[in-house]
Amino acid sequence: MRTPGVGCRTFLRLLESHTPAQLFAESSSALSALGLKSTIVNAIRNPDWTLIDYDLSWLSQDNNSVITLNDADYPSLLKEIADPPPLLFVRGNPELLSLPQIAIVGSRNPSTSGLEIAFNFAKTLSHCGFVVTSGLALGIDAASHRGALKANGYTIAVAGTGLDRVYPAKHKDLATEIVNTGAMISEFPPGTTAKANHFPRRNRIISGLCQGLLVVEAAKQSGSLITARMALEQNREVFAIPGSIHNPLARGCNALIREGAKLVETTQDILEELSQYNQQHEADQLPTVQSTLDLEQQTLLNLVMFSPTSIDTLVENANESVEVISSMLLILELQGYVEATAGGCYTRIK
Repeated sequence: MRTPGVGCRTFLRLLESHTPAQLFAESSSALSALGLKSTIVNAIRNPDWTLIDYDLSWLSQDNNSVITLNDADYPSLLKEIADPPPLLFVRGNPELLSLPQIAIVGSRNPSTSGLEIAFNFAKTLSHCGFVVTSGLALGIDAASHRGALKANGYTIAVAGTGLDRVYPAKHKDLATEIVNTGAMISEFPPGTTAKANHFPRRNRIISGLCQGLLVVEAAKQSGSLITARMALEQNREVFAIPGSIHNPLARGCNALIREGAKLVETTQDILEELSQYNQQHEADQLPTVQSTLDLEQQTLLNLVMFSPTSIDTLVENANESVEVISSMLLILELQGYVEATAGGCYTRIK
């Protein structure tokens, strides 16, 4: 990983014929015969031990680890993509990488409504047993991580830097929360700073880890659309929240829907699609959702209007606590009876 000039594809090609130990035991002429430039051969024969020691020092710290392509913990879905990262550096729990994941991405400058949608979808999907994966960026990414954390669920942040730093810096506290219960991962070794070309590379990992990817607000030319198209190339399910034709932040999502992404209005739309995906992949790990309502749930549903209805109104009319109402609303949303709208309101949809 620390050899200058050896990128992901060269690394993977070398692993087809050699273990790392075998590679470092080869002569200069044998390395040249593998098609390696002289600068790479010299670097393999004379490694920069300062960088290696830095990595080993980072790995010696609590909660830090590295997974190689051949490790049992390496996520099987990520291994399927065209250029899986040979190494994954991890802060947090590496076992989460093999659990069913939903990626949520979108604008770095979203509307208030977009932030609420990302937060609520992440929260609900987390309740359903999915790990929520995103890129720790401003806007939709951060809202998605926070939604999963609010649900006491798991979330994974894929970084475009080394894991000894946090980008953007203002998300340092959020990163700490994520590491404490979930995981941050990166293909970049410790000490790697943020560079523009790192983020498209990071995006292929976000899409590669997930069973499905949800786009919430994206302009016509945006990194989120790049991630979505990578997901399509990787044969992942792609979901998009539609929006007004007058909203620039909806144009990317609307374009994705025209190209074949599934239009999503409720979390149930995602659950239905991924239950089929899981059957195809022999990974039927989705929780079952009850198909009938009990008397209390039906009573609450009757109080939700086909226009935005506040939780305060429902608490007052149902004479129940906020916690009870919120719990029942989650069940109604999972079954597609209501959906969350701006301002903490809910709207009946069937």
